[in-house]
Amino acid sequence: MTKKPFGRTLAFLLTAVIMVTGVRLAAGETQREIPVTEISGIRIGQTENAEAGTGCTVLIAENGMAAGLDVRGGGPASRESQLLNPLLAAQTIHAVLLSGGSAYGLGAANGVMQYLEEKGYGYDTGFALVPLVAQADIYDLSVGDPGVRPDAAMGYRAAECAFEAPNYRDGNYGAGCGATVGKIAGMAACMKTGIGSYAIQIGELQIGAVVVVNALGDVFDWKSGKQIAGLLAEDGHSLRSTSEYMKQSVQAVDNKFTGNTTLAVIITNAGFSKNQLCKIAGMGHDGMARSIRPVHTSADGDSVFALSVGHVEADQDLVGLLAAEVISEAIVRAVRSAESAYGYPSAAELGTCPAEE
Repeated sequence: MTKKPFGRTLAFLLTAVIMVTGVRLAAGETQREIPVTEISGIRIGQTENAEAGTGCTVLIAENGMAAGLDVRGGGPASRESQLLNPLLAAQTIHAVLLSGGSAYGLGAANGVMQYLEEKGYGYDTGFALVPLVAQADIYDLSVGDPGVRPDAAMGYRAAECAFEAPNYRDGNYGAGCGATVGKIAGMAACMKTGIGSYAIQIGELQIGAVVVVNALGDVFDWKSGKQIAGLLAEDGHSLRSTSEYMKQSVQAVDNKFTGNTTLAVIITNAGFSKNQLCKIAGMGHDGMARSIRPVHTSADGDSVFALSVGHVEADQDLVGLLAAEVISEAIVRAVRSAESAYGYPSAAELGTCPAEE
């Protein structure tokens, strides 16, 4: 059987969903790429300590946004994740913070809360404003200086940047500062990655993703299937397969360099409830599974947030399908934009991820 190119399959699915759901596009409108910062209703700021190899990235909707979360990794480091449980009362939150430092970095949300409170944003309890900030962290303590972790001061600066000098960039910035991949054989055989983004617009619908790629496994171009980052070969200049490396022994491994996690935030201007966004976040994990292998291991904390920052009417399943696409491409951008650092080579240095056509 002849396989259809993925782009053709996606176009067919988009057409089918549009026909079934009644979503209509104006004549000549097609999917086009936009900067993730062009999605209205969200502010993104980040800061990092490049010498120490850690940082944080915050996404803020000061007047609140509906949010969902789907966690599939076995070792997440998170804060206020239960706020996004559809059974719990909070229907909106004010910010999502992605950070380094593992569990030590969870205090960075205090700084985001402080900044938002000073600006007059938060849930009014009658006695104080309480900004609701959900957070998830990667483990980057094996990179740079393990004694330096994101703290309240760093979280405050990231929030300040989001409001006063938006500075989002792909690469070795924010929460991606100390991100690496391909760690099954130890840090000596891993590669440098970072944070990446990708966003599209179809008619009035906007959807994008910001992803911090810090996986145990290897990263693949979702379109070609080619490995572009991950476990280094013994020569240090080419790649080998994490999956094949793991198959060499069936013995249990207690410590798989448990500092691994891929974090993704889906942002859309479509209007959805918290429970719908949890489903969209779950579909977004398909993008991780398409691009990272192995993924969702016990040594990863893989998490996908989904944020609704608008009221555009759109089909939930279409947005879930697109969520997987933008996550997959954001993962590629995180690999492509990373620079070699801390003794770990990047895909750009090794030539494993060609420049965007």
